[in-house]
Amino acid sequence: MLAVMAYSRTVFGSLLPRWQSTQPAVARRIFILNRVFDLKMNTRHMAQSVASAKPPTSFHGFISRDPNASFPAEPGRYHLYISYACPWASRCFTVLKIKGLEEVISFSVVRSKWGKTKEGEDHSGWVFPASDTEESGAHPDPLNGARSIRALYELASPDYAGKFSVPVLWDKKLKTIVNNESSEIIRMFNSEFNDLAMNAELDLYPSHLRSQIDEINEWVLDRINSGVYKSGFAKSQEDYNEAVKKLFEALDRCEDILGKQRYLCGSMLTEADIRLFVTLIRFDEVYAVHFKCNRKMVREYPNLFNYTKEIYQFRK
Repeated sequence: MLAVMAYSRTVFGSLLPRWQSTQPAVARRIFILNRVFDLKMNTRHMAQSVASAKPPTSFHGFISRDPNASFPAEPGRYHLYISYACPWASRCFTVLKIKGLEEVISFSVVRSKWGKTKEGEDHSGWVFPASDTEESGAHPDPLNGARSIRALYELASPDYAGKFSVPVLWDKKLKTIVNNESSEIIRMFNSEFNDLAMNAELDLYPSHLRSQIDEINEWVLDRINSGVYKSGFAKSQEDYNEAVKKLFEALDRCEDILGKQRYLCGSMLTEADIRLFVTLIRFDEVYAVHFKCNRKMVREYPNLFNYTKEIYQFRK
């Protein structure tokens, strides 16, 4: 089974002309980030919440294999809202696909371009298309008929005052948000649905590697995942210089690691690789151009480039 398949081939096909001479028709229809997604407009809004490059999350419910849990793992009960343009949401969609949970957890994709979230207000955010034909790959909200992701947050918590971010993991039964923290969602997808997953044997967070994964996640998040945003939205030349320095030091570190082993934690694909991949796949086309992270392209790192291509075509 193709692992990063439907996600990376559909979402990232247009980013990889140098890697593959032809792409499936569906891939050519999806223009990621700097094509369909009006990056300049959206990132201007996103910059307001990029102090650490990612806004804090507020919903931290946990789906469990325990049938008596508040949120038990049940087929058809949960729904994932994502944007293909968001790397944080993309990691969740990747794990959903790689674990073979498509028949267990449904999902919806918002428009790639932000829009007004409520009539009479200036607030812009993630919105749903009005019809299936408005934007290829995006569809109206099938559950609540919501106009925007904001509407889902307000349905779940009328007094909510935080950021209206994706991903959103929704409970159809209780009509509420379970969780909006991508790092927690991928852990749930990895372990709590194994009784229902097609690829239950694939463990992206194995017990013997957890301390190593956690350590790698920490510096990859700070210097690479968030580092590109710190560079792109730096408020001074000094801040930019520092962020770019740390970013490329971290990429050099990854290059060195991958010169000695297949994946970040050895011979096994883990969540650490997925978390790095969603930034690498966007790097040359988006971050190097729009965020001025252009000291070096990913394609100029032999090990990182081959690693990114391998995960792109990973089969389980």
